[in-house]
Amino acid sequence: MSGHNRWSKIKRKKEAQGAAKGNLFTKLIKEITVSARMGGGDPNGNARLRAAIDAAKEANMPADNIARALKKGTGELEGVSYEEAVYEGYGPGGVALIVECLTDNKNRTAGDVRSTFTKAGGNLAAEGAVAWNFERRGIIEVKPGPSEEQVMEAAIEGGAEDVVSQGADGFEVRTLPGDLQPVVAALDAKRFKLGARKITFVPKDTVKLQDPDKARQMLKLVDLLEDLDDVQHVHANFEIDDRLMDQLA
Repeated sequence: MSGHNRWSKIKRKKEAQGAAKGNLFTKLIKEITVSARMGGGDPNGNARLRAAIDAAKEANMPADNIARALKKGTGELEGVSYEEAVYEGYGPGGVALIVECLTDNKNRTAGDVRSTFTKAGGNLAAEGAVAWNFERRGIIEVKPGPSEEQVMEAAIEGGAEDVVSQGADGFEVRTLPGDLQPVVAALDAKRFKLGARKITFVPKDTVKLQDPDKARQMLKLVDLLEDLDDVQHVHANFEIDDRLMDQLA
């Protein structure tokens, strides 16, 4: 999914430049709060919380913000009570999407997600319609430097499932969700430079978008969904050729 990865990197660069950092921080605070509420405030025993804190640190969120979000989750500080909501749908070209939300008003969120799909040429689907095509996995980015053999050896020793080369951008290590932290520790022990660590949905099969209009429409749909306040993550199974991605970018 090289074109998809290229698009993801463009998004992260914009966030790092500050254009979307406020929105990103809000989403990360929600994730830390809910993760702590659901699985406890100790990141060593809560893989989802550990991944959320790592993501916040990667985004250079101030430590005080992380601590406050954690205390709201454990009940030490008062805060808004968020519920999880997951929506499934289809985008242009038959692309499958999973939209993860944290909300204090499910009716509002459902309406916003539905109208956004419609606006960008997609449609909501019934529960289970596309979820079968995704697997829950831990993802660790390893920055360029070590060889694929070195990353593979350390990752497998730590309990990883797979290592995917990202070319000049390094490697992506994939794990079962509960194995994320042991694999991070194994890679850290080798002094590899690590990027984002997260628990996400990985598609089993992808749809290659070759039509520029459909590809542009698909990227617009994901952008619009991610801009919604209640949306935490958007997962999709599209693939765009690097050459076409360069044109669209």
